Amino acid sequence: MSIEAHIPLGARFMYVGRAEWIRSFLTFTLVVVCLFPPALLGETVHVVSSAELQLEAARASQDREQNIAKVRKFISGPAGSETLAKAHIDGKQVQSAVAELNDQELAQLAARADQAQRDFAAGNLSTRDIALIILGVVLIILLVIVVR
Repeated sequence: MSIEAHIPLGARFMYVGRAEWIRSFLTFTLVVVCLFPPALLGETVHVVSSAELQLEAARASQDREQNIAKVRKFISGPAGSETLAKAHIDGKQVQSAVAELNDQELAQLAARADQAQRDFAAGNLSTRDIALIILGVVLIILLVIVVR
């Protein structure tokens, strides 16, 4: 005797009805998912065009060149040349080491150099202060290069 023989007739129909309902629901869900493309359901396409990539690369390259110029200008200015000479540091070596910094280090040093020049121009820093800042920047540059 099978198990179904022990299940009352009404319960058997309810069980078959539930199974049919689940099967129908899953079939309907599968059809909806397959028929409607993801774009219609609100998903966005995450594709970046090559023009945007080139523009971003050009912008990053331009930012890097500007940061290199800022740091080199800061180091090679009158106060920088004098400070490097007093510290017996080869200015050419430091100038060439600037280009070896990564973008993040370069951006940080350029921002500090800009701030120091603005403070000096506003009279907030003395010549001694600017010399110490220049030595700090040079030390950071040389340490980063030596560590690599």
